[in-house]
Amino acid sequence: MRRSAIVALIASPLLSLAVPGLASANPIEVTRFAASDVATRVGHGAAAVVSVSGGDPQSLADQPWIAAVQRELASLGYGAATSGAADVVAEVDVQRETVGRSGSRGPVSVGVGGATGSYGGGLGLGLGFNFGGGPRRLYATRVRVILRDRVSGQPIWEGRAENSEKSGSRAASADVLAPRLARALFAGFPGQSGTTITVK
Repeated sequence: MRRSAIVALIASPLLSLAVPGLASANPIEVTRFAASDVATRVGHGAAAVVSVSGGDPQSLADQPWIAAVQRELASLGYGAATSGAADVVAEVDVQRETVGRSGSRGPVSVGVGGATGSYGGGLGLGLGFNFGGGPRRLYATRVRVILRDRVSGQPIWEGRAENSEKSGSRAASADVLAPRLARALFAGFPGQSGTTITVK
């Protein structure tokens, strides 16, 4: 009994520390663009989710992001299918980088193949990071999803979610951040075209 009590006393502070790490996670900026007839063209049939971030399309690093988008599409009513059989193809582009406190960072590819977006022209990259709070570096993440009609290849909807978390924190891990960003991206789908919102 005494040994169990000691283990419980040691473990309980560790458990309590994990919760504030997520509670203090930074907000997410979300911008969406949609075709005028998006309401009649989404949520029906099957969707395939593919990574276009570059590198190996089967990369294990991309799997949390693909799975998170798949879950959100399923909640919208889409079934799952391969790219060749799907009604809609969801292209997922994930860009992650470490950002210094000064705000300086290297160039980042935003969107598929560096494109500036199918709707609304240039997307603008004002992330509005807060670089205060000590010397710890930040991990900036952008997730962009384009839903395309598989037959015509035309985009139906696209959106991006942007966030920064302390590098090395639990909130910055892909397993935690991928579901958060995907959920924010598809919140209130399809959203108001061209409007940027902040999701906590």
